[in-house]
Amino acid sequence: MKTEKETKQDELAAIGIGAMIVFIALILVAAVAAAVIIQTAEKLQQNAQASGDDTQEQMSTKVILLSTVIDDMTGGAEELFSTFELAPGSEPIQGDDLAYTVICDDGAGNAAFDDGDFSGATAHDGNGETVAAPVITLNPGTTYVVVLDIPTCGPTANTDHILVISVVGGGSTYEELQYGSAPAVGDVVV
Repeated sequence: MKTEKETKQDELAAIGIGAMIVFIALILVAAVAAAVIIQTAEKLQQNAQASGDDTQEQMSTKVILLSTVIDDMTGGAEELFSTFELAPGSEPIQGDDLAYTVICDDGAGNAAFDDGDFSGATAHDGNGETVAAPVITLNPGTTYVVVLDIPTCGPTANTDHILVISVVGGGSTYEELQYGSAPAVGDVVV
């Protein structure tokens, strides 16, 4: 039979073991919670980084259209003369990595379009002259000009056409071409 002192020691030991079990359980719960919090924070950081990279790519590599003027209106040779720059912070790109699409109504209620690339773009020197090159590298901070051929979607009185300029791996620029009631060569449409 146990003495009163031994019984008291056994009770204290049981309390100590119970406290140790609770302490270990708290440490395990804290470790699991910390792992979940760290994993969630890492996932949020990766999503934010990916969103930031996508936004930077979409916003920086983009065209700023300075003006678009009717250049030619003879049947089948309709052209627009566009002056443009790359958005600040853009990466240099090749002229053929820049494409345009003009969307219009074919007169029968159906959508029609003209498209092409900017491989014919030339640097504008500010004096009304251009510096020709076969396919040039477009750099931010430089003004360029290009002639857009639009035989299907030529200037038509009282119509608005849509011009979309897209950069391969970058952003898009959307402009509305407004021709007015009597479009003529030299009219600014953007």
